[in-house]
Amino acid sequence: MFRKIATLALGLGLLASPAAAQVDLGAGFSITGTATATSDYVFRNISQTRSRPAIQGALELSHESGFYIGTFASNVAFPNTNARQEVDAIGGFRHTIDSFSFDVGAVYYSYPGYTAQPGQYDIAFFETILKLKYELEPVTFVGTAAWSPDFFGSSGTGWWLETGLDVKLPILDITLSGRVGYQWIERNARFGAPDYFAYSIYATVPIALGFSAAVGFYGTNISEAECGGLKICDNRFIASVSWTF
Repeated sequence: MFRKIATLALGLGLLASPAAAQVDLGAGFSITGTATATSDYVFRNISQTRSRPAIQGALELSHESGFYIGTFASNVAFPNTNARQEVDAIGGFRHTIDSFSFDVGAVYYSYPGYTAQPGQYDIAFFETILKLKYELEPVTFVGTAAWSPDFFGSSGTGWWLETGLDVKLPILDITLSGRVGYQWIERNARFGAPDYFAYSIYATVPIALGFSAAVGFYGTNISEAECGGLKICDNRFIASVSWTF
């Protein structure tokens, strides 16, 4: 039974990219918040809500030195468990040198209210993440490396590598993005799925007053049989609307 929920790797897309809008608090500090409504919550292209909608919020306090702390929350829906929400603690440092920027951070993923049943494991875990970005207008090249000493479901060491690019189009300020990544897990049997390849392409368009919309296609090479008979690893289209302050 735990095999079905262990296919869910959880994450945070907001970690390394500061939002466009910020509220100046003085003394070099600023705060940024984002609220999102999305048709599905995926992490590394695996649904966290069993292909259902999610409401999410993120808050970040940053300093002009580059250090930041933050939090992220979302509803989740894991099969055969009482986990219904995810609340993450985030911290790190980011810096930009000319066209190059990096972000070194850490996330602790927690699931308040979750109680492990017989045959299940703790699903909370810790991950360190390095994100790199190089801007060459109108293209931005990005890369991500993430490591967990004990990944989701106590599945041992986990590694994630991803690369991609963002292209700013001259039409409506649309940004077209593409990503490819690969997830390694030490204990695949406990995790409930093999190491896998993930890919996505999506577009983001600013609207007004801090609102933006996005639509994209997300997929993995995990078959339904390898995904515990669930459709959470299937290819899917996702649409979302976000408001940032």
